[in-house]
Amino acid sequence: MILKRSLIFASFIFSGFLYSQANVTFTLPVVTLMDVEPTGNITLNFTAPTEAGNPIGNPTPNTSKWINYTSAIASGGLTRKITAAISGTLIQGVNIRLQAAASGAGGGTLGVPSAQVTLTNTPVTIISGIGGAYTGNGSNNGHRLTISLVPSTYTALSARSNTTLTIVYTITE
Repeated sequence: MILKRSLIFASFIFSGFLYSQANVTFTLPVVTLMDVEPTGNITLNFTAPTEAGNPIGNPTPNTSKWINYTSAIASGGLTRKITAAISGTLIQGVNIRLQAAASGAGGGTLGVPSAQVTLTNTPVTIISGIGGAYTGNGSNNGHRLTISLVPSTYTALSARSNTTLTIVYTITE
């Protein structure tokens, strides 16, 4: 009887030390996604003055576009940046300016906007320091863009109609 109780007691002691395990395998890929929302073109038009001696009227800056991104960097990897450049022939006498605002949505290490830039055919950084982050999707998420046109040199201005340029945005390390 004592032996039986000892065996039962021993089985309770040893059962406390029994355990089971399960391995969990997962993958978190490197992710680099970016887009401009909403899709579609914008139009900016100068206006002719109504009084001799006055300058041409600058278009109202456009604030309808937003940059959205999702970023997962490699362990120990570099942060990312977004650049912008003009594709096409620049308009003589006109500056195209761009400003990205701080992101008010999303999470993670969101990028930091640079000061307002004047776009050319050479890419210029508009947002830097993007780590593992997401901005949210669509309009009113991510970084709001302000795009404006201003004369740079009046002597180089010439009348134009329906001149189309493309702003190319690129996310890189």
